[in-house]
Amino acid sequence: MNIILLEHIEKVGAKHEVVTVKDGYGRNYLIPQGLAIVANKTNMAKLDGMKKQADKKESAMISTYQALLAKTEGQTLKITAKAGESGRLFGSVSATDLVKALAAIGVDAEKRHIIMPEEVKELGAYTAVLKYHPQVSGDVAFEVVTEG
Repeated sequence: MNIILLEHIEKVGAKHEVVTVKDGYGRNYLIPQGLAIVANKTNMAKLDGMKKQADKKESAMISTYQALLAKTEGQTLKITAKAGESGRLFGSVSATDLVKALAAIGVDAEKRHIIMPEEVKELGAYTAVLKYHPQVSGDVAFEVVTEG
């Protein structure tokens, strides 16, 4: 069965790609889930329009992501945490803490957008990667300081 994928599906194909899958997989899973449509003449004619519309939407999202990333340029975020006298944290700093610090400066991000350097379990300066899109990513500097 030939189908047009509406989303990227691992081990099947990329978005807007025409692929051949087994009939049951296409009819019982991909099409009902809204992940694909049948590759008939009508849908093949619509495919070019769908690609153009997706490209416009993606370019708008990329420019939005670049603007958000520009807000973090040259800034070092401060994250407060409880620590012992040796500088070791009680717990660790996670991507969720970084999301809260980014929200304080007006940058919308989700936990899945942040790639932490390693386990942050001590006071000090670190750099995380903020990856909104495969084409839009940048470093975010943050410093872990003690409360009070």
